[in-house]
Amino acid sequence: MPTHRFTEIPADALAVIETHTGPVRRTQPVPTGLNSEIAARVHTATGTVFVKGLRLEHPRVWTQQREAAIAPYVAPTAPALLWHARGDGWDLLGFEDLAGPHADYAPGSPHLALVAEAMGTLAGLPLPGLPLRTMADRMRAYAGDDAALFHGDRLLHTDWNPHNVLIAGRARIVDWAWAAQGAGWIDPALWAIWLIACGHTPEGAERSAAGHAAFADAPARGLDALARAQHRLWDEIAGDSPNDWTARMRTAAAAWHRHRHG
Repeated sequence: MPTHRFTEIPADALAVIETHTGPVRRTQPVPTGLNSEIAARVHTATGTVFVKGLRLEHPRVWTQQREAAIAPYVAPTAPALLWHARGDGWDLLGFEDLAGPHADYAPGSPHLALVAEAMGTLAGLPLPGLPLRTMADRMRAYAGDDAALFHGDRLLHTDWNPHNVLIAGRARIVDWAWAAQGAGWIDPALWAIWLIACGHTPEGAERSAAGHAAFADAPARGLDALARAQHRLWDEIAGDSPNDWTARMRTAAAAWHRHRHG
């Protein structure tokens, strides 16, 4: 379920932020994203910082620590983490603020090549020494024994919602809470589902994903298994009362599954 988003930063959280930024002149809420109680641009005398946060009692507060831990390893592809603060009941992250739009995944968008390039950079990064969940483990409930096909030694982002990619000269990937370990072809395959949701045909989405060397060399059986698992996953997420984006993703995952399985 989406997390409630504060439209104004609470005073206790703002006090913690100011220990790192100095006096705050104004804040600008960021409406996109689903997982943070605070997501805002914070403007100070020395510049602007993007701040995201959750209360310490929030059940997903672990995602804050995950993002802080992984930030040094993904620096070539992501905004820099400037500080991580815990205090007055809040867990807060301060990131480099990037002036640029979210990626446009529509067919023919010039952003597609930039996203593929960033994905290629990510594929070349070493696997961090962190306790990342494997995609085989994450997908086992949906793929059964075929989840073994998802094993690998690559760092994966896994959440290719276009709101998680900013275009600032080049594509920069944000929101690393769901990072995982697995086969290198999984990220471009998951991206393909988002491309379908944004207007691509399954064939066209796979052509875009095939610009990633790992996808081009992916085992057909692995892709088939992931398509089936993602269809089951998004069907579960959408449930009986889907909203607009979960309905689109369920439809896209079903379309890719049909394409892979005939």
